[in-house]
Amino acid sequence: MAEWPHTGEELVRMDKHLMQYKGSLKTFIIAGCLTMIQSVAIIVQAVYLAKAIVHLYKGVPWQEAAAEFGIFFAAHLIRHFLQWAKSRVAFRFAGRTSLHYQNLLVEKLFRIGPRAISRHGTGNLVTLCLEGIPEFRTYLELFIPRFIACLTIPAVLLVYIFSQDVETGITLLVVMPILIGFLILLGLAAQKQKEARWETYQLLSRHFVDSLRGLVTLKFLGRSKSHKEAIWEVSNKYRIATNRTLRIAFLSSFSLDFFATLSVAVVAVELGLRLINGQIGFEPALALLILAPEYFMPVRDLGSDYHATMNGKEAGEKIHRLLAEKEDFGNGLSFPVPVWNEHSTLTVEGLEKQSPEENRAILQDVTFTARGFQKIGVIGISGSGKSTLIDLLSGFSMPDGGRIRIDGLEVPHLSFTEWQKQVNYIPQHPYIFAKTVRENIAWYAPDAPLEKIEEAARTAGLSDLIASFPNGLDEKIGQGGRVLSGGEEQRIALARALLDARPVMLLDEPTAHLDIETEQEIKQLMLPLFERKLVFFATHRLHWVKEMDLILVMDGGRLREAGTYDELYRKKGAFYELVEAQRGGVEHGILQPVY
Repeated sequence: MAEWPHTGEELVRMDKHLMQYKGSLKTFIIAGCLTMIQSVAIIVQAVYLAKAIVHLYKGVPWQEAAAEFGIFFAAHLIRHFLQWAKSRVAFRFAGRTSLHYQNLLVEKLFRIGPRAISRHGTGNLVTLCLEGIPEFRTYLELFIPRFIACLTIPAVLLVYIFSQDVETGITLLVVMPILIGFLILLGLAAQKQKEARWETYQLLSRHFVDSLRGLVTLKFLGRSKSHKEAIWEVSNKYRIATNRTLRIAFLSSFSLDFFATLSVAVVAVELGLRLINGQIGFEPALALLILAPEYFMPVRDLGSDYHATMNGKEAGEKIHRLLAEKEDFGNGLSFPVPVWNEHSTLTVEGLEKQSPEENRAILQDVTFTARGFQKIGVIGISGSGKSTLIDLLSGFSMPDGGRIRIDGLEVPHLSFTEWQKQVNYIPQHPYIFAKTVRENIAWYAPDAPLEKIEEAARTAGLSDLIASFPNGLDEKIGQGGRVLSGGEEQRIALARALLDARPVMLLDEPTAHLDIETEQEIKQLMLPLFERKLVFFATHRLHWVKEMDLILVMDGGRLREAGTYDELYRKKGAFYELVEAQRGGVEHGILQPVY
């Protein structure tokens, strides 16, 4: 996360969520009580240190001053013990709270669906999870004791100082707002730099994650070395923004120390002049001079820790915004739908999905009925709504309108457990976990026996690949392991589906990135897998549709046509135009043929 320069305005502005965390009120009360006692200890140590020094200055035997030094050291130890106790209280509270929100954040990422994750940017979410949570913990750990000390210690000291010397109290009371005022002015100048640095940091994080993902492809295309120029350019932008921000940060830290030191000097000069004129005694003047730096110390500490605390505050705000985002999942709703069988029906009427970001409907007025173990092809050009429909049918997102009925039971969406336990989803790019081949195949059935895993691998055409690995099924693949081709990844996904025989299968262009030879191999493996299942197959490659029992033709978010291959082709409508357009592309060598 980025480090922000601090602003005086934000130094005293509390996080609006801070009092909503479980145990925060108790933590504030304990820390507040400890800080009050600590303030008294600070006063005691200043008073008795001044007494001891004055007595020694006047020539009193050191044995008489030893008791005063003893009280001073006792107060000093109590002060720092209380500081440690406050830190422990804040540490435990921060640990519990950050762990709780870490779990909520991870759960939320699973609940909002892949489309929402892609909208936020994978790099941003990776940064938030890996760096934001620890910095959020640091914020809670440091900010609470610093904030309470900033409010309590100066106030208690000021009351005591006024009781001893009104003029010094007025001086300190006037100087503090001036100090805060300078910090606010610097903060206003820092705001623009802060925003610029955060934008470049987000760009860098996204670029880094995308580069990691595409490194194999770049290497395959011979572009890995030239890509270093793009990496250098993005990194250089971040470096420039960071240096600009650090200038303001250093200026802010310098001004904080400078004005605090200058304020203490003003108090020292004022006390010195009055001491010379006999208007104040040596002992009280020395005690007040010792307390003056303590008066400004909490503000200086909060300013010094501002970078760490405000990084975490920014992360906390992002976490809260993400947690408050509307979920695409069904919030644990349950519906008594039976297991899908040859007599089951799924009826969709007037299905709609809006895009708030683009302020348009991406799916509207979609109506169809699926019966039993049908194979249903969903076709259309890019942007026609195929993937959105698959998302709604899989429960990855929820519709904004329309009616859905399963065996006559009306449900508001398909994001509920009873349906999703029946669904097997194969995306265009299956995720390969950083585990062994065995663990990847058995991801949805971890207790499956070895014989079943081997059978699934053999049926998916993985036998030769696994035989080539030194460790066989125990070979590590995925990140940090052996890299697989697109076809091999799809075979892993097929083996998972074979091992986890659910009655509903949804496929979102699973072969779109494969060459035609590999696709034909995968196709021959997939077709037997479709038997006795309800299958929704979204694709723009029309050679698949001859294998489908029902074809849904999507165009502009609407269902233009529905029927069998022969029915739609004879109708000479939208489907006919797609087939003829693809055949024309084949003749010119730019599209794959319709088989």
